[in-house]
Amino acid sequence: MAAAALGGLGLLRGRLRLRLRLGASSPSSSSSSSSSSSSPLGRGAVAARAASGRSYGSEAREEEELRVRYLDDEHKGADLKERAKMHSSEVGSFVSKARATINEMANLPVPTIAAIDGTALGGGLELALACDIRVAASSAKMGLVETKLAIIPGAGGTQRLPRTIGVSLAKELIFSARIVDGEEAKSIGLISHVVEQNEAGDAAYRRALALAREFLPQGPVAMRVAKLAINQGMEVDLVTGLAIEEACYAQTIPTKDRIEGLLAFKEKRPPRYKGE
Repeated sequence: MAAAALGGLGLLRGRLRLRLRLGASSPSSSSSSSSSSSSPLGRGAVAARAASGRSYGSEAREEEELRVRYLDDEHKGADLKERAKMHSSEVGSFVSKARATINEMANLPVPTIAAIDGTALGGGLELALACDIRVAASSAKMGLVETKLAIIPGAGGTQRLPRTIGVSLAKELIFSARIVDGEEAKSIGLISHVVEQNEAGDAAYRRALALAREFLPQGPVAMRVAKLAINQGMEVDLVTGLAIEEACYAQTIPTKDRIEGLLAFKEKRPPRYKGE
């Protein structure tokens, strides 16, 4: 399972740490976890990759589960200056690819956490919006600033931002191209958690890691279908959403994970899930 990445479209300076925790996975995604890859996220960004041979145990492991590296040299571009240099014939294709990449991120069958320790503007914030949860340092800067360039967010920002913070606030931020810090982002519901930055500059990353460790012990199949039920249910009316929940719940009934979870509860021990 690779960390989806975006090159270009928006400014992504500082550290946008993307957490992909494989706490839930379908059988097909499990088989592909041994050949992880990554591509540029943006300036000063990092890509997270799942370590090969990931098992679905109940006990959270340490850093060996994740490989984090800075992208530099030719891979650290991806700001709005790069976008401005594109020929008009290149823009449509580029934005379409960026949108598709971010959609793949949103549709991953595993929990995703975006940790923003620096600046995430334009495409950087659109990528973060595609994650299930966002964590940011209080000093972080976020915004969809495309209207300053007489364009609009093109990789999901006009759709995911209002679904996250509400229509009126989303319009205000996009119309004004306003940049908010971590504290304001938390107050308007753009992020779930805000933390004071530390000397190492990775406070949001560390908070995201703690969250991921909370997710890790849970049943993989349950995590996958819970995300599916929530995502699909938010796009329909309540009655249809309840039907979606029922269908998703049915997927957990015959699984070995469910049997293991009940047995572990009865025996008062941590469950040992295998992602089946």
